[in-house]
Amino acid sequence: MRKIWIWSITAALAGFLFGFDTVVISGADKKLQVLWDSSDVFHGTVVMAMALWGTVLGAILGGIPTNKLGRKKTLLWIGILYTISALGSAFANDPITFAVFRFVGGLGVGASTIAAPAYISEIAPAKDRGKLVGLYQFNIVFGILIAFLSNYLLSGVGENAWRWMIGVEAIPAIIYTLFVLSVPKSPRWLLTKMRDDEAKKVLQLINPDQDPEELMLELKTESESTVSGENIFIKKYRFPLILAFLIALFNQFSGINAFLYYAPRIFEEAGLGESTALLSSIGIGITNMLFTLLGVFLIDRLGRKQLMYIGSVGYIISLSLVACAFFFNWEGMAVPIFLFLFIAAHAIGQGTVIWVFISEIFPNHLRGSGQSFGSSIHWVLAAIIPSLVPVLFSTIGAGPVFAFFAFMMFLQLLFVVFMMPETKGISLEDLSKTLSKGRKNTTDEMISLDEQKAN
Repeated sequence: MRKIWIWSITAALAGFLFGFDTVVISGADKKLQVLWDSSDVFHGTVVMAMALWGTVLGAILGGIPTNKLGRKKTLLWIGILYTISALGSAFANDPITFAVFRFVGGLGVGASTIAAPAYISEIAPAKDRGKLVGLYQFNIVFGILIAFLSNYLLSGVGENAWRWMIGVEAIPAIIYTLFVLSVPKSPRWLLTKMRDDEAKKVLQLINPDQDPEELMLELKTESESTVSGENIFIKKYRFPLILAFLIALFNQFSGINAFLYYAPRIFEEAGLGESTALLSSIGIGITNMLFTLLGVFLIDRLGRKQLMYIGSVGYIISLSLVACAFFFNWEGMAVPIFLFLFIAAHAIGQGTVIWVFISEIFPNHLRGSGQSFGSSIHWVLAAIIPSLVPVLFSTIGAGPVFAFFAFMMFLQLLFVVFMMPETKGISLEDLSKTLSKGRKNTTDEMISLDEQKAN
């Protein structure tokens, strides 16, 4: 089990770079707009959001190398992309060059949301899969915290502080790339490529006390039941496809990426000074990390669905309060406090669950494609929504924006109540069998499997 933890943490470090890369731009946001004299539209859609468009392409295409080259090689290339992006962005002297290198980093982010959760879910035992895949999300929020802290510490180093803020990411990117060389290939991926001997060796490394032949037989039985040329869009896989679509859609319509990208700007809109806004952003990072830790601790105990209940209710309350604060001009620390509650709700709910859930609901031979689909929906919306924030704030104001996010989280609560199945403690192969049969059968069989495991 110790080896599985080490390999899972190594793969999850891709999440650290994801979180750092996503948020580090927030410290340079207003400085870059002034430096290059950009309009709100150009700044939002090109300078700020270009990394997210790279992420969209990385998510759409990331399933290809994840399936063809394997999870490990894809993780290795992700580290290389992050390194190139950090150094290139730091040395850029115009907005177009800057955007191009940010786009390269975005490719790494998008691919990491496919390869890292898929890899961890395929080496983890069913009873610990939630918290091990959850390490990816923990590393995302740890990266976010370090990015906020790094931005604050580097904000006073001079006129080119933004270069240091962005370029420092190269250090963890290089370290991560070297660490990935030490992890084995996914045994489930090896079996889909008919590389049985290699898969057997990895399975013996993962659990030397268990006969690998038993799992290999189960995996081969599943592969024999699949039809050549299958894809995630056929009727058989409609239900897991809908689940992936909706959980990804609701994740972004909470407003989480819009907030993380523009946290200092939102705090300044609420009346806080620039320095206080940066400090409040660090507080957001700490809150995010602590509640993600709690979510990772609870996900295999309470289950994915229960955490989504908690998160959905927290979203509705906090976003409604934020909207009211802007509508009624509540001054002081009201907005930061409500946003801290929002971050806590996200961290313990959607933040902890999304990548675990999407990595579980597709069969082994389609996991890369399914993960790519869910990630693509997530990142298309993550590119569109933050790019609209500067324009929306300057036209309709922050209040209506946060009120809309609150309404969307009410719809998410309905999704959790009426559609989302519980997946905790069930093997990937059992999930594959039940989820391909549709909602009613899935719910009944999940309950039956839980009862069998309890006995």
